[in-house]
Amino acid sequence: MLLTIHVKNFALIDEAELNLGEGVQILTGETGAGKSILIDAVTAALGGKTGRDVVRAGADSALVELVFAVDEEDKREALEQLGVRLEDGQLIASRRISGGRSVCRLNGETVPQSLVRRATELLIDIHGQHEHQSLLNKAKHLEILDEFIRDRAAEIKSQLKKNYERYRALKKAAGEFAMDEESRLREMDFCRYEIQEIDSAGLKPGEEEELAVSYRRMANSRRIVEGMNRVYQLLDAEAEDSAVARVGAAAREVTSLAEYDEGLSNIQEQLYSIDSLMEDLRREISDYIEEMTFDEEQFRQAEDRLDRIRSLQAKYGADYEAVMAYRQEREERLNALERYNERREQTEREYKAVCARLEDLCDQLSHLRQAEAVRLTRSIRQALVDLNFLDVQVEMEFKKLPEFHENGWDEAEFMISLNPGEKLKPLSQVASGGELSRIMLAIKSVLADTDDIPTLIFDEIDTGISGRTAQKVAEKLSAIGRRHQVLCITHLAQIAAMADRHFLIEKGVADGKTRTVVKSLDDRASVAELARLIGGAQMTDTTYRHAQEMKELAEQAKKSQS
Repeated sequence: MLLTIHVKNFALIDEAELNLGEGVQILTGETGAGKSILIDAVTAALGGKTGRDVVRAGADSALVELVFAVDEEDKREALEQLGVRLEDGQLIASRRISGGRSVCRLNGETVPQSLVRRATELLIDIHGQHEHQSLLNKAKHLEILDEFIRDRAAEIKSQLKKNYERYRALKKAAGEFAMDEESRLREMDFCRYEIQEIDSAGLKPGEEEELAVSYRRMANSRRIVEGMNRVYQLLDAEAEDSAVARVGAAAREVTSLAEYDEGLSNIQEQLYSIDSLMEDLRREISDYIEEMTFDEEQFRQAEDRLDRIRSLQAKYGADYEAVMAYRQEREERLNALERYNERREQTEREYKAVCARLEDLCDQLSHLRQAEAVRLTRSIRQALVDLNFLDVQVEMEFKKLPEFHENGWDEAEFMISLNPGEKLKPLSQVASGGELSRIMLAIKSVLADTDDIPTLIFDEIDTGISGRTAQKVAEKLSAIGRRHQVLCITHLAQIAAMADRHFLIEKGVADGKTRTVVKSLDDRASVAELARLIGGAQMTDTTYRHAQEMKELAEQAKKSQS
């Protein structure tokens, strides 16, 4: 159940909080007061689409917060499966919108909008002002039937989905067996050629990198030797300006001075150490030059080997790992081609088997749907009679689709007659806007018996109705309110009179700014609001007494329902 709606800086709403309860919660107010804004705010908190322009002028961000009490064990388990943890049996869904960004949270943890939608759709359902228009799309009709038989059809639909996925995979695989024998043999030969070319090269991990280093050294051997000879000459002790000669001269000079100052002994030792290191370095350079040789045959072999490796890499992959992965792929393809006929026959057997299984499941589901459609349409008809359709007939017509689908092979459509003597016709050809609204309410009331969603929101379900029909709609909403928490925005006094809690939405100007505020009405204020709905701008003692009587009759009707 939805406990609290808190809205701050959303469009015209400065700040509003609604504390809700069980039964029917009614929201009324003048046209343009902001009733739809409140529904938009709730929709935003549930992860729906919203724009940056919803942030109230002058505010940095808008905030909507919904607090749910989750008492049903199945709901708790379903939320846990989604990774949503409750706190003290409550779920707090919030959304903060700032500029072009928004942040959704569940119990304080930032989560994706998709998770918010999946979690909250277990708890609340919004029937918007134009949802009844979806009845004009006959695809919606099968959805309604499937919702009505959800528990009874769950296992069949689960098996149907699994087998349909297998069916699609096998159908795709079967399409790959269109190769003729000549093409198969030709591709097998090509696979063998590629595998043989890779295997004959005898590639090793890291070989290309090592060869590249060795090849670069041999290719530049002459330059290396010439350069190292120049280095050797620079370190020649016999050369007057060499580094070794200069360090030796410095060492001798410090030695001649050390007899006058013992503090020079450390410098003297360092100079002799440097002189010794430079001599060792000179000998090492000399050894390197003597060992540095160029083998023409070895250079040519390295060059040829690099060319071969890089040629394979250009054809099959950028490095050793990629080439070997390609080889593995070719080997698997060769094995598949060698077992081509065997695999084709196996796939055909599996395809026929899954088609037979799908046909059986689709047939089971279709029989269940057609049997339950009788019960559904009978219930909808009774609900429509309750909503002042006095002589209405409702049936469901089925057609078989030419192919399997994830949802079976059924196409279904409501057929309806609203007046005596009229033939049954598709719903889309018969009902007006106001009639569609009542038909959707009838469907919702029937589904409410099987629907386990705790909270239902109806946004102006009273479109296009008045008088006795409005009274019937009010009674139907009250009946739904016995099994669900109902929030309803309405303009009609007959519906508002059924409120277990009544809220007034008003728009005014304060400090030069337009604000929408929400007030909770006590019994006296609720009657006054009913009088306004009845009499409009002019409220007289008569309209007030009429409102009082309407409220009393509504209370009596609710008692008779319980």
